Amino acid sequence: MGEKFDLTERRYIKETGLEARIAAIVEPVANDLGYALVRVKVTPENGCTLQIMAEDENGRFAIADCEKLSKDLSPVLDVEDPIEREYHLEVSSPGIDRPLVRARDFAAYVGHEAKVELSDLIDGRKRFRGTIAAVNDETVTIRLPDAPKDTDPNHRLPLAMLAEAKLVMTDALLNMARGHQAEHPIDDDADIETIELSSDDETSEEIE
Repeated sequence: MGEKFDLTERRYIKETGLEARIAAIVEPVANDLGYALVRVKVTPENGCTLQIMAEDENGRFAIADCEKLSKDLSPVLDVEDPIEREYHLEVSSPGIDRPLVRARDFAAYVGHEAKVELSDLIDGRKRFRGTIAAVNDETVTIRLPDAPKDTDPNHRLPLAMLAEAKLVMTDALLNMARGHQAEHPIDDDADIETIELSSDDETSEEIE
């Protein structure tokens, strides 16, 4: 990536109060292992599922990384007990059509298509889908393909207003992923590596 990988670079993503509290517990554990936290999500899947998404400095997360983070997270989550019910812990990689949560994520995918949702209206809208045209420490520029004639297709969006953003699966993105896979092969051919761990200590592995 050229520049030094900053594990704690600010994340821009809308998380619920519970998710934010869990992120504060999870991030130091991930950082200690050399991983950056991408996203924390609590869903009603399987009763209740805690999804933890993380990555290494190459934006990848192999099955061994999932196992390592799961192993270190489980006792910490048991002590902190942030979710007052039985839940499944799911640790995974960002995947190909990954969430974009840091300035460096957008910078790495300039020229690729993304869907962006803001926490508030800007230019009369909250949702933008288009090409990542430019990014700096404070803003990302999205170029809309369907902009009306005689209007500027480029929308400069403050990163601080991001609620959610992710890449759109396209042929160009798949080709880029195949190139990365060739340069940094992993043991499995799966695009996403996932480890699931139940809070009652029933462990299972799932590769999506």
